[in-house]
Amino acid sequence: MTSVLPRVGVVGAGGWGTTLASLFAARADTLLWAREPEVVASLRETGQNEIFLPGLPVSPALRSTNDLDEALADAELVVLAVPAQHLRSVMADLDVPPTAIVLNVAKGLEAGSCKRMTEVIAEMLPHHEPDRIGVLSGPNLAREVMSGHPSATCVAFADPDAAERTRDLLMRDTLRVYTSEDVIGCEIGGAVKNVIAIASGVADGLGYGMNTRAALLTRGLAELTRLGVALGGRPLTFLGLAGNGDLIATCSSPQSRNFRVGRMLADGIPIDTIVKQMTMVAEGVATAPVVVALAERVGVELPIAGAVTALLSGRHRPAELVTQLMTRDPKPEAAGLEPAPTSTDGRSR
Repeated sequence: MTSVLPRVGVVGAGGWGTTLASLFAARADTLLWAREPEVVASLRETGQNEIFLPGLPVSPALRSTNDLDEALADAELVVLAVPAQHLRSVMADLDVPPTAIVLNVAKGLEAGSCKRMTEVIAEMLPHHEPDRIGVLSGPNLAREVMSGHPSATCVAFADPDAAERTRDLLMRDTLRVYTSEDVIGCEIGGAVKNVIAIASGVADGLGYGMNTRAALLTRGLAELTRLGVALGGRPLTFLGLAGNGDLIATCSSPQSRNFRVGRMLADGIPIDTIVKQMTMVAEGVATAPVVVALAERVGVELPIAGAVTALLSGRHRPAELVTQLMTRDPKPEAAGLEPAPTSTDGRSR
């Protein structure tokens, strides 16, 4: 008797959505939805996404469609791979099966509401089990994963069974998948590192070396940890794949869209021109001011994110960003990272 493969529907056919869909297709009946008819035509005619991931063939088992209802029909796992600022509007058109596991892979925060993507999804699916709404986050440059370079990532759900089920469908000899229950930490790590990557790109574009990058990554890790812990994330999450790991990859590789944005800003190219030139979204551009606003809500200081926001808004030039960060008042390295003090009876105060 032939076993029936599980059904996976992937919404969004950018580079990362296409990569994940191709990986899932090895173990599941996977249907990839693309908004663009030319993407579906390319996948069907050439076996490649020539628009967003040229030169890399997808799994022959992967199917594609422009029909959202077809993509999600009977899906046991729904993967959302659309830019953060478009997620709510796309969700309005989705008919997600009520028992499906829902996995978000976009790394950003919603402008205006400052909500994490799983919070947006839960709002749009009010009758869905929130513990089965999760996130994938890690140092995952799409072209490297698609090319079979040894990589690792993390899937986080409050429901361990949902995390394990997703892991088992995705894990490969070239992609090691870890599980976590810290959804908040994984989402904040993925969102804030994009902002830090813009700063890293600026430093690279200005000709600074590894000392500068190391300082930015280290202090950037402190910023995303401060914010994540203030929102309820677990400190150790930020030393893992969804924190430090993703930060290293995104802040160091020319494949990173946010890193490239920073380099172009350092060359004096206006942000509006940069955004128009890009075929895929650099999440850090829209996320930077949202991260700063969220930090202000919870009383957390994020100087690098604040400087990037000022640069993107035109209030500072790249060299001024460096001066602003380097001339801040001195303080202990661990300032803002210490655990909350406790009273003599052991309770936080």
